[in-house]
Amino acid sequence: MQAVEALRHYAVARSLFVPTALMRAIRRLGFLQADPIRAPARAQDLILRPRVRGYRAGDLERRYPRLAVDEEYYVNYGFLPSEHLSLIHPRTARHAWDRATVRRAAQVLEFVRAAGRAHPREIQAAFPWGRTRNDWGGQSHASTRLLDAMHYRGLLRVKRREAGLRVYEPVLREADGRSPQQKAESLVDLALNLYAPLPAGSLRLLCTHLRARIPHLAAHLKGPASGDPGAYPGARIDGIDWIWARGDDPFGARTRRDVQRRDAELTLLAPFDPLVWDRTRFELFWRWPYRFEAYTPAARRLYGYYALPMLWHGDVPGWVNLRLENGRLRAQCGYVAGRAPRDPSFARALEAELARMSAFLRVQSDAGPTAP
Repeated sequence: MQAVEALRHYAVARSLFVPTALMRAIRRLGFLQADPIRAPARAQDLILRPRVRGYRAGDLERRYPRLAVDEEYYVNYGFLPSEHLSLIHPRTARHAWDRATVRRAAQVLEFVRAAGRAHPREIQAAFPWGRTRNDWGGQSHASTRLLDAMHYRGLLRVKRREAGLRVYEPVLREADGRSPQQKAESLVDLALNLYAPLPAGSLRLLCTHLRARIPHLAAHLKGPASGDPGAYPGARIDGIDWIWARGDDPFGARTRRDVQRRDAELTLLAPFDPLVWDRTRFELFWRWPYRFEAYTPAARRLYGYYALPMLWHGDVPGWVNLRLENGRLRAQCGYVAGRAPRDPSFARALEAELARMSAFLRVQSDAGPTAP
């Protein structure tokens, strides 16, 4: 087996582990990226589906208040096991608040502490500060914007969601004795554990994301220098420096056994799945440039609004767009080669995966997939 092919199998085997309990899966991933689009389910649910036994869409949100997990800003916005929060907080934002904002934040924090929890509408009613411009060019309540900023700084945490809106509660944190350098190394290790193996350039990009979101540790969040992976295990393969998680052996016997276990199934992957997230690695592994096109004008889309890559026998021969119509799941498939693989087991594997997806969504499946 060629080295890059072996790395590809290793990436699949370590990411698509044997389905387990929800909290155990989140801890094993280390971070779960969130996204509000439902097509046909949110990204966090689609990521958990093949990794959690009996998982159904919305289980994470329903069970969140009882889990040791927090909505948090990490590489992106998502869900982080609570034991990792001390690596990030107290977070110092890039821009300091002015005196008026400090005063308002103190008022909100006092209100939330007195109530024990607070819905944004309660904060709006108590503090009618009007509206302000948001990051997308629209208008938001000034109190809602302040709640977001307080959450980012670690003054509040998301207790639960009601109809999609965050309900906040105050935070009590214990002091963490680790140095900034130790915290930064642990944060990079956490990201590498999720996305490994990675080209060194992709790890540098991850560190750029981390520096933007955790600015008070920016000086310590450095990826490998060009051509010098440094302390991270890895190897130079076909002119590219590859890096993997500490303690892993991509070419060991255990990895080969795990690969054989996963190869029999076809799995639809979310656009933000750890196996798909790094587009550079995706193209190196599977030799075509997957793109997330939800925000691309329809006329310019190559793959569709929310294309889910289909992983089968270690390859990704195409993608599927799913939609719900009258309570039934409809699937539209596209293929890199212009047609489906000729192996008759492929059609059976795709049908079985669509049946699993229907159970996950609690809907009926269509009679079969259609061509684009």
